[in-house]
Amino acid sequence: MIQDIFHPARVVAELGGKEIVFESGRLANQADGAVWMQCGGTVVLVTVCSQPLESDKGFFPLTVEYSEKMYAAGRIPGSFFRREIGRPSERETLVSRLIDRPVRPLFPKGLGEDVQLLASVISADQENESDVLALTGASAALMISSLPFEGPVAGGRIGRIGGRFVLNPSFGQQERSDLNIIFAATRDALTMVEGDARFLPEDVIIDALEWGRKEIQPLIDAQLKLRELCGKEKMEFATPEEDGFLVTRVHELAREAGLEDALRIPDKLPRKQARKKVKERVMEALKEAPAFMENPGELRFVPDIIADLEKRLVRARIVDEGTRIDGRDVRSVRPIQIQTGVLPRAHGSALFCRGETKSLVIATLGSTTDEQRMDSLAGDVTKRFMLHYNFPPYCVGEVKPVRVSRREIGHGALAEKSLRPVLPSDEDFPFTLRVVAETMESNGSSSMAALCGGSLSLMDAGVPISGPVAGVAMGLIKESDKFIVLTDILGDEDALGDMDFKIAGTAEGVTGVQMDIKVTGLTTDIMRAAMQQAREARLHILGEMAKALPEPRRELSQYAPQHAEIFVNPDIIRLIIGPGGKNIKAITAATGASVDIEDSGKVSVFAPTAEALEKAREMVSYYDQRPELGRNYMAKVRKIMEIGAIVEVLPNVEALVHVSQLDIGRVGQPGDVARLGEDMLVKVIEVSGDRIRASRKAVLLEEQGHAWNPEETARPPRHDRHDKGERGQGDRGGRRGRDRR
Repeated sequence: MIQDIFHPARVVAELGGKEIVFESGRLANQADGAVWMQCGGTVVLVTVCSQPLESDKGFFPLTVEYSEKMYAAGRIPGSFFRREIGRPSERETLVSRLIDRPVRPLFPKGLGEDVQLLASVISADQENESDVLALTGASAALMISSLPFEGPVAGGRIGRIGGRFVLNPSFGQQERSDLNIIFAATRDALTMVEGDARFLPEDVIIDALEWGRKEIQPLIDAQLKLRELCGKEKMEFATPEEDGFLVTRVHELAREAGLEDALRIPDKLPRKQARKKVKERVMEALKEAPAFMENPGELRFVPDIIADLEKRLVRARIVDEGTRIDGRDVRSVRPIQIQTGVLPRAHGSALFCRGETKSLVIATLGSTTDEQRMDSLAGDVTKRFMLHYNFPPYCVGEVKPVRVSRREIGHGALAEKSLRPVLPSDEDFPFTLRVVAETMESNGSSSMAALCGGSLSLMDAGVPISGPVAGVAMGLIKESDKFIVLTDILGDEDALGDMDFKIAGTAEGVTGVQMDIKVTGLTTDIMRAAMQQAREARLHILGEMAKALPEPRRELSQYAPQHAEIFVNPDIIRLIIGPGGKNIKAITAATGASVDIEDSGKVSVFAPTAEALEKAREMVSYYDQRPELGRNYMAKVRKIMEIGAIVEVLPNVEALVHVSQLDIGRVGQPGDVARLGEDMLVKVIEVSGDRIRASRKAVLLEEQGHAWNPEETARPPRHDRHDKGERGQGDRGGRRGRDRR
């Protein structure tokens, strides 16, 4: 049946004074679910498709891709191919993660479908953000599809302007906001949080999220209504039943093999090896059992059964004893070790160790030409601060392909946004900054180690940040109505727990948050307890950081670029640049410096050494000089006239050398002494506004030992003043006198 494109299923929700439109039936009708999401002139099309798995992959193969089409903003891509390239941008990757994180836990365990969610921005009005539309649209597309999905969820953005919360602020409002948080929530609780703030107290963050959750309820209602209008019948799905005999036998064998003792080993690698041996012993025992010799395929469920038992044992120990895997209580931070100035030639470096997590972080200073330039719907965007987080396979003792994953981009973005509020302004510190966090070892919360190390490396480089930033990852064990918040979680506690809540900030307040929930949602009580406990940990970490490096170093690294700002007459900018950039290229070639010129006449010079900086400064200033009275200049003869020669004493600055000043003796024709294009050493003998006069005669007299007398060369003899610029009443009088004679 052909769909009527003029009458799609349509639901409208009022949200923050704006209309959010849900439509289905106009586009992509062969997808399992397709929703047109619109706010103002911004439109996102979200589709979902699935196909049965050919084999069990051991994980749920959900793929989420968010893409921004340049035509959405009336732009042509800036790439060589003039089309959106296959590799997603950093923003597209980050938004894809924002969609994935809240919807993935809402699929039933054991679903045998390969699911693909695609969100495409097809119209952008430069006023309304597309990311929260895509997040809500993904839930809506799943709700009307045939896939089992425990939704709906809805997404929103919270800003804060003048102390008042704003839902889904415009681009202009975001610039004035001291809070920028994207969140996802169900009817009753939060499921995902990601954002940054400008030193806000924890209570403000909690109040904002609770306010935002209540405000987006119309989006939940709209999805349910759309489901009633055009939802497909859900596919039959039953959670696979466990083999009770197999589960019981595996539990018995695992306990006999020492699983509980293995889970009490505090160090990661020995614990990992002990757990591995337990699995091997269990598998060997089962392979010899007659029941499994006849049906060996059942053994594929054993690793999952053991993993589930491990989760139960660790959680029970925390709840019953208050003791964690490594022996800590629930509020303690692992031991911290810090070393700064680790790399001798880096501009700034720090080694930050927290327990078995270790990050080597390097700060590099560059010039404005090192800014990152990106093509986006809003136009060409530049970044002067970048934080790149790397997670090489060796940091967890594995062999894997080396590539930048979505996780690495996400962790780097969190640390970057958390550090940005403490950076000096571009006007006060015009360097481009790049921080690279190399994860050396990992056992939980390596992104927060990157953040702490990043703060220290910037201070080690001499960057005048307003204050150090620290972060910590919080976990959660929730059993029925009882919950326990864990400070500074291990990798195993992240996998076995119910929450990963990263909170970063200074002693003054919060600068960054990221939260993922594995249970149905997070209540205000849990969030308040987690943030208060995180503040205690953050202040402890900041204290340890202060012991290693209490404040930024007073001087930049000797290997960092040297910087100077020069202000020149805007009219001579073209001279500094030169034809085809000839002059500025010559400065760069001679000094190794980069020169950035603004239309206002501000020239920023970045050079590798102090000597190179001084030379570059002189070469730039050369084009913005005024001749000094009594100073000698090697001038270029530009024009020869009857009254003398015009010479260029400085770039674009010309002077007249009167015929009487060309030589000590009398000169018949100026061309006898001055030749076009040749150099001539002259002395400036008069500067009067734009009128400049020079003398070769004065230079020659000096060479003979005669001191220059300004009075002798200030003006040529009256009877020799023939040029138009020199003529006055005296000239006319002189001619009249000759006529009478």
